[in-house]
Amino acid sequence: MRHQILIPTDFSENAWSAALYALKLYANKPCTFYFLHAWTFVNTGSRTYISPSYIDQLQDTAKGQLAALKERAIAESTNSEHDFKTIFTTDSLIDSLIFSIGKQKIDLLVMGTKGATGAKEFLLGSNSVSVINKVKLCPVMLIPDNYEFEVPDHIGFPTDFNRLYGEELLAIKELAALHNSAINILHINGLDKLSENQRNNFDILQEYLKEEKHTFYWKSDYAKKQLAIKDFIEENTINILTMINYEHSFIENLIKEPVINKIGYHTAIPFMVIPRIER
Repeated sequence: MRHQILIPTDFSENAWSAALYALKLYANKPCTFYFLHAWTFVNTGSRTYISPSYIDQLQDTAKGQLAALKERAIAESTNSEHDFKTIFTTDSLIDSLIFSIGKQKIDLLVMGTKGATGAKEFLLGSNSVSVINKVKLCPVMLIPDNYEFEVPDHIGFPTDFNRLYGEELLAIKELAALHNSAINILHINGLDKLSENQRNNFDILQEYLKEEKHTFYWKSDYAKKQLAIKDFIEENTINILTMINYEHSFIENLIKEPVINKIGYHTAIPFMVIPRIER
């Protein structure tokens, strides 16, 4: 199976950190990596009239940066079955991502986010929030700034057991298969507190994961879900946090701008958001 990975870039070191993480995550798998740059014109000078030749010059510079990025990735890759392509576009970032995901049959979108600077904050940049909200065709993995790759031995998956599980879980299973990772499932309450519906979904999830390395964790007495998740990550050495973006879910609330600026939650690990699949 050849994986198709899309990596948007603004040529920053933050974006390169995300690309480097993707290369190492898929180091042993055949992949095609697409570096996408959505070019926009920003008039940083005092020009009132912008000539077409000046625009062409700026675009040629960006195309050159994109080609250089591709060469940098080729030099970094250790797998002869890694292929690299570039996408230059003048459309908006969101429109470009949606179009490219559909056209190239992308399996995963990987992008950087500067994340938090404070010890108890979880801040996503505006681009990250927009992508999570609007790009629903494939999972999105957000990589913290300057994150150093480590083999993901433990993948975290918080869930409330309120919904039936379907194709969304394939993304987590495929992620775990890359490095034979264990899947650690968190429920923020006790097993004895499950409703009949939750218990049925819990049983279904157990059956679905019976061939996978997995463990269930239960955390009660937390006033805030984000604090329970923070402790879960630290106590179990979680390397990647995954969530399904269901309607009215914790992640949906998390990525609303007013909530982001107030929430007391910090993660220094990659965060994969899986879009819900309409049935």
